[in-house]
Amino acid sequence: MKLESSSFENGGTIPKKFGYKNGNISPSLIINDIPESTKSLALIMDDPDAMGAVGKVWVHWVLWNIPTEITKINENSIPENSIEGETDFGEIGYGGPAPPDKEHTYIFKLYALDKVFDLSKGSTKKDLEILIKDHIVAEAKLTGKYAPQ
Repeated sequence: MKLESSSFENGGTIPKKFGYKNGNISPSLIINDIPESTKSLALIMDDPDAMGAVGKVWVHWVLWNIPTEITKINENSIPENSIEGETDFGEIGYGGPAPPDKEHTYIFKLYALDKVFDLSKGSTKKDLEILIKDHIVAEAKLTGKYAPQ
């Protein structure tokens, strides 16, 4: 399985408009090679570099029950019937990069899952990770860097 973006290159710089304090719009994501046994997809975007600044991995986006026929998630949108969770900003939906100290690397993790999950909107990354841990068929990762203004 592969996860890419038309908004930035893997390992490259995430444009400013996707930052929390700027446009705060989610980047375009392109999904390829989803395994046949997949029943749904889930996405987690987080910032492990936040550990040094705030003492934890900061959660920026949690999205699940993405239909398997989805090959592209457009900028500033989520696929129909997908459900978003709560970020560490205390909000539901996408919360863009907002490093408090220096450039951070943000990780978009895509999971192919063998079932659709009954998890309510506003659930957390931890809630999702507990449910999916025994149901992961495949994983893909995309990273991008973002520095404070």
